[in-house]
Amino acid sequence: MSLEEVGTILELFYSTSEGRVNTTKLVLDDKGVIEDKYYNQDIQRSVLITSKESYELAASNGIETPFSSLGENILMDYNPYRLKPGTRIRIGTLILEISQNCTLCKSLAKVDARLPKLLKDDRGIFAKVVSGGIIQKGDNIYLL
Repeated sequence: MSLEEVGTILELFYSTSEGRVNTTKLVLDDKGVIEDKYYNQDIQRSVLITSKESYELAASNGIETPFSSLGENILMDYNPYRLKPGTRIRIGTLILEISQNCTLCKSLAKVDARLPKLLKDDRGIFAKVVSGGIIQKGDNIYLL
C-alpha cells in the first residue's frame, strides 16, 4: 500500500449534549467517534473533516469564527474536499474512507447568515471509519 503524506491534524473535536469539546486525541471505531453524541447514528457520515482553508475563506469574507464552528471532528491543514468518494486516508493507525461531501447545514447560519452560501462546497467532507484507532493532534495525514 503506497502512502502519500499530504498534511497534518491541527485540531480535534467531538460533540456532547453540552456542546463541542476540543481534545488532543480521538478514539474511533467502525461506528464513528466514540465519545461523540452522533456515534453510531449514520456510519457514512460518522466523521466530518474540515480544512483550515474553510476558516480562511470565511475570514477573507469578513467572517471570523473559531475552530469547531463548522461542526468538524478533524481540522487539518490539507484540503480534502475534492477527493472522490471511496478515497482512503490514514491518520495514525486509523483508516478513513471518504463517503460524501458535506451538505449545507442550517446551523451554520447561527454562526453567520452568510456562511451556508459561502461554504456551500467548502465546509467539509464526510468519511466512514474503515479501520478504527486513535488519532492525535499533530498526526500526519496520508492518502492511500
